[in-house]
Amino acid sequence: MKNLLLLLAIIFAPSTFAACYGSDSYKTCSDNNGNTYNVQKYGNTTTVNGSNSNTGSSWNQTSTSVGNSTYTNGTSADGKSWNSTSHTVGNNTYTSGTDSDGNSFSSTCNQYGCN
Repeated sequence: MKNLLLLLAIIFAPSTFAACYGSDSYKTCSDNNGNTYNVQKYGNTTTVNGSNSNTGSSWNQTSTSVGNSTYTNGTSADGKSWNSTSHTVGNNTYTSGTDSDGNSFSSTCNQYGCN
């Protein structure tokens, strides 16, 4: 869920206005950059399918939470896969994974920020 929130925070940057319609379990959002997002929640799994009407690109991600862990897999607009795993212990969230270019990444976040 935290990865989803991070993704949505990046997508809906301050210069972007988004409007969402639907319910907690399924909603469609669109912004003024031509992006449309379908967000579906079922139990502990959230799936986001996005597309851009200006470029014709599309992407997706699925996050599943189990206990204090979240597992996310996705496909970027250029068709490449990526994944991340986040574990929360106390006030720290440890995230690691592989980006769509095949590069490994990791970070630790808490109430003071990330590194």
